[in-house]
Amino acid sequence: MERMYRVLSFWTAVFTVLFYIGEMYVPALLFLAQTGFFLLLGLLRLTERMYMYIFAAYLTIFFAAFTYYTTFHFVPGTG
Repeated sequence: MERMYRVLSFWTAVFTVLFYIGEMYVPALLFLAQTGFFLLLGLLRLTERMYMYIFAAYLTIFFAAFTYYTTFHFVPGTG
């Protein structure tokens, strides 16, 4: 299971570089933080159950934050 977190850290690092090249610095920093988080978790060697709990908590926080942003801060039609 720790390999999957290293795979996630690889892909978030790829997105970090792409956002940075596209001069989108805020998303680049967010994905850089996620890269560090996933890499750290990939090196901890926790139990598979603990990895699943951490991933469930991560998804819950992401969906709550995304819903909050799209409901209260996102202005449709701008860009």
